[in-house]
Amino acid sequence: MTREQHSVLAPEAPRADGTAPPVAPPVRARLSAALRRHRRWLVPLLVALLLAQMAVAMVTTAVRQTPTIDEPVYVATATDYLREHRVYYNPEHPPLGKLVIMAGIAVADPHYDTSYHADQGRVGSRLLYASGNDPWRLMLWARLPVIALTLLFGLVVHAFAREAAGTAGGLVALAGYAFSPDVIAHGSLATLDVPSAGFVLTSAWLVWRARRRPRLYLPLAGAALGAALATKMNTLAALPVLMLPAVLAVGPRAGADRRRALVRGLAAAAVVAAAAVAVVWVSYLAVDPRLRFAPADPVPVVHGLRGRLAGLLPFPRAYRDGMLVQFSLEDRPWQGYLFGRLYTGSLWYYLPAALLVKTPLGMLALWAAGTVAVLRVRRLRPAAPYVLLPPAVLLAAAMTGSRDFGTRYAVFVPMFLAVAAACPLAVRRRWARVVTGALVLFVAVSSVRTFPYYLPYSNEAFGGPAKTRLRLHDSNVDWGQDLGRLADRLADRYPGERVWLVYKGSGVPAYYGIHAADPRRAPLSEVHGLLVVSDSSAAKARGRLAELIGSSRPVDDVGHSITIYRR
Repeated sequence: MTREQHSVLAPEAPRADGTAPPVAPPVRARLSAALRRHRRWLVPLLVALLLAQMAVAMVTTAVRQTPTIDEPVYVATATDYLREHRVYYNPEHPPLGKLVIMAGIAVADPHYDTSYHADQGRVGSRLLYASGNDPWRLMLWARLPVIALTLLFGLVVHAFAREAAGTAGGLVALAGYAFSPDVIAHGSLATLDVPSAGFVLTSAWLVWRARRRPRLYLPLAGAALGAALATKMNTLAALPVLMLPAVLAVGPRAGADRRRALVRGLAAAAVVAAAAVAVVWVSYLAVDPRLRFAPADPVPVVHGLRGRLAGLLPFPRAYRDGMLVQFSLEDRPWQGYLFGRLYTGSLWYYLPAALLVKTPLGMLALWAAGTVAVLRVRRLRPAAPYVLLPPAVLLAAAMTGSRDFGTRYAVFVPMFLAVAAACPLAVRRRWARVVTGALVLFVAVSSVRTFPYYLPYSNEAFGGPAKTRLRLHDSNVDWGQDLGRLADRLADRYPGERVWLVYKGSGVPAYYGIHAADPRRAPLSEVHGLLVVSDSSAAKARGRLAELIGSSRPVDDVGHSITIYRR
């Protein structure tokens, strides 16, 4: 044995003064100490990496997708805000989310024809395709502010979970958020679903923080809640839900007078409500300081309790009238599609069923385990009113709606439950960390595999993105996002062939070089060549279109949202 080997293996001799030599710390202790030393930069690095991959996924998606059905309306309305400073189009949604989109529109600086008057859908189409603007460039700039906001909400998820479940919990929650296909899909669009849900989440987190510093965080929580109300009206259900945590945040304290605690609680709720109402007013004032309201289309008359309640809201007239528009939309007989069934009206279980299809399996397991942990682990129970109650109430409210159009109406669920997914780490067992890590990895793999087709994502139990069209429709699968990809596919694989097109979306096929006829308007014997059908149209096909599809054979798929048949 060499001298070096002997010095490593042999025990150190006693010192000259008779004292024992220092004992080397165990390997695990040394590793723990090293992790503590490097935590200052390791955790921020992991946060940055998770958000960076999410940013890449969203920007790549935004660059390659053509306008979805709702986006041209929001982009045109934001452009009208910028140029005309008025609330004229799209009164059914408050202005804040469109003001966010307007930040990108201001950079793009599109040409806008103020003399053109039509419904909001046609105005959006004209802005994109008939005003000399580049729709690719304009849509990218409109989407970038929403992408940035989505990334900021990721920081809220991380901070919320870290405070509730520790440093590792914060990273687990952020990973669940950053790899969520639904959040990536809708966070990369110039729409209002992710901004409104993110503002509600931010408000819940700030109310959570108000338990220690109520004077600072309660007004901020009210402002965040007001931002949600000023983005989409369906977040009104969150207003009473967040009042209860606001009351809990300030009392009662041990030994405190009950009457005084009640007064403090009511004052806290009033602060949150007042701040929320103020933000709604400010959002309208930002568009038009004179608060003029002359909508492009007549405001419907809604009788009964709903109409009276809308008139009592402490918001500008444009907000109240916009709510009447929403009520009239709810009264329409919309068609839905779920698990191969086409129906008129709505199904109360539609959103839970759609979430079951479109949520990664690993995330479903983490949500279930996290919910149980929040309710069973004593130190986590105080988080239940902040983490579990808001999404539960918002989901219950959304389930009563008449428009079964997609999980975007419940995108707050993956955002809130990403925080809950961190809570199994509070179970101080080695297996809990191993299982949680394995599930997070499963979620990441499932999400990365669907790149860049996040909108039609479904989990492995339901066949993946290629099979989503068999079970769901509309913004779950096909929202008009793949018209540009279709143009490329036809040019690459089917040049010169006759094309018959049934497209569901807001894009203009001719702009992308697609010259096609509508097969529903031609005699059946003349429809030969390529039959191209949006999957949402195929799901709802009846009569002539169903006969055309039934007598054709599928030969290609574009983005898992458009099917090419050959006749």
